[in-house]
Amino acid sequence: MVVSVHHYELSESATPSEFRDAVNEAVDRGLFENVPGLVDYRIGRGIRGDRAGRFAAVWIYESREAWADVWGPADDPVTRTDYPDEWLTWEDELLDPLLSEDPDAIEYTSYELVAGRADMSESR
Repeated sequence: MVVSVHHYELSESATPSEFRDAVNEAVDRGLFENVPGLVDYRIGRGIRGDRAGRFAAVWIYESREAWADVWGPADDPVTRTDYPDEWLTWEDELLDPLLSEDPDAIEYTSYELVAGRADMSESR
């Protein structure tokens, strides 16, 4: 599995409530349901530590191959024009008005999992 952790920084004019509304709209519209290989996701707000009060998402892909099919290999990412349509809607319509920077320029890290609960794949 591959897990991508995305950190979201809201603009000064955006509120946490607006971000939550954008997430709820994305879920209601099914924008995350058709991203190939995406098996689960979690979006939350920090409660302690360096990112307390700020938002992040954890995107979980079924395999490194499935992740690379969508985003390209780690050393050769796809261009924005090749992103899934639903992802572009998420970034352009819902995130862009709220973030302090271009959604495509956020801080993130993708991890290939090396350990985890045995039943992790059943959490879908």
